[in-house]
Amino acid sequence: MITLPDPDRQGQVSVEAALQGRLSCRRYGPGPLTLAHLSQLLWAAQGITRPGGRRSAPSAGGLYPLEIYVTAGDVRELESALYHYRPRNHALELLLSGDCRGELAAAALGQESVAKAPLSLVLTAVFERSAVKYGSRARRYVHMEIGHVAQNIYLQATALGLGTVVVGAFVDDRVQALLHLQKEEPLAIMPVGRLP
Repeated sequence: MITLPDPDRQGQVSVEAALQGRLSCRRYGPGPLTLAHLSQLLWAAQGITRPGGRRSAPSAGGLYPLEIYVTAGDVRELESALYHYRPRNHALELLLSGDCRGELAAAALGQESVAKAPLSLVLTAVFERSAVKYGSRARRYVHMEIGHVAQNIYLQATALGLGTVVVGAFVDDRVQALLHLQKEEPLAIMPVGRLP
């Protein structure tokens, strides 16, 4: 496990300023991201914010069906590799060494933003976690939750002076194979980089 730096819980950018500045960015400026950037993005997405394991984004029934994977290719202090985020420890689990941004971009229909961003966050869902309680409505609630998480990532990226975009165009089977997913479905890819 790779313990991430503690997230900044104060920030220098207001919610209003982040909302005003939020945009979808598909081209990125030069330079790596830092481990602190990644830590902050992951905390904003699914970090623990309160006792009892409550997280930064709302989840129907507190069941937290989403998982986050990181394809890191140009992040200071972090080996180029595929990682799985562990919110309880605010840590990364190494899954596969090597830069797999090209493979992820190929699965995403060759999108340049995925290939060239220093990192991408891949958001997946284990629908069964929600279905246990909510049955057929679970899919609806999971899709609501991914919207909350994606917006948190957008706003945090904006506050950090970074750019991102939600990518929904990808071949599910190829993403599942790359990430070695068993019971999870990929729902979105969010490449992140410096603003051009």
